[in-house]
Amino acid sequence: MKKISYLIAAFCLVSLPLLYGCSKAGNQDGMKIQPGDRVIQFAGYEWNVRSSGALRQGPGPNNFSDGKENVWVDDAGRLHLKITQKNGIWYCAEVTLRKVYGYGHYVIQVDSPLEGLDRNTVGSLFLYKNDSQEIDIEFSKWGIANNDNAQFVVQPGDKSGNKQRFQFADKQSGSVHMIDWQKAVVRFESYNGTIADTSEAGNHVASWIYQGDDNPSVQDMQVKLNLWLFKGIAPSDQKPQELIISDFKIF
Repeated sequence: MKKISYLIAAFCLVSLPLLYGCSKAGNQDGMKIQPGDRVIQFAGYEWNVRSSGALRQGPGPNNFSDGKENVWVDDAGRLHLKITQKNGIWYCAEVTLRKVYGYGHYVIQVDSPLEGLDRNTVGSLFLYKNDSQEIDIEFSKWGIANNDNAQFVVQPGDKSGNKQRFQFADKQSGSVHMIDWQKAVVRFESYNGTIADTSEAGNHVASWIYQGDDNPSVQDMQVKLNLWLFKGIAPSDQKPQELIISDFKIF
């Protein structure tokens, strides 16, 4: 754990001034834009906004909306993913990075409190090819009120040794979560605060290193951010749910 923390601290102290002025080049062409696709700009990258139309699709299954009430970027440049109800149907939110970037560090800075998510809500940063080739950081209690609310996963998540669950307690305004995906290893980190705060003592929350056989191959792994309902079950408080992400970086 210390080795990883020192790595992140060194990155923040030495490379942070460069991080906000550059981005890693994609190694594949962007997703083809189909008629009716909604594309947004967030954190210097292009993202496709998912719509399932009238269908319920996985994960969940759920209805996914590309409407501006479910996915938008505010005047401060923050991405909002929101679960809303309309005409008795709950609509979830998901965006997919248009280019594939391969191995590297994937970082999100979250502005909304993770402890504020309803027990039936799941928020995720993940790399995805298919349901068995997937790397996740997920924020959810999975429907259990007193459950831990976060986990690091390399799918299949029900395989022994492929998951690390933990409790993320919001001690500051905001949090940072990182996937360092390499050919032989996947490293995960979660912190309270902002990217600039990760080197400060007390902000580290959880780390995990995965070196098992299910590390996916590099080809066609897409980056996704989403907010959805576990098993498609409505929020227990019957209120809209929101995840606010203020930054996303690849290095």
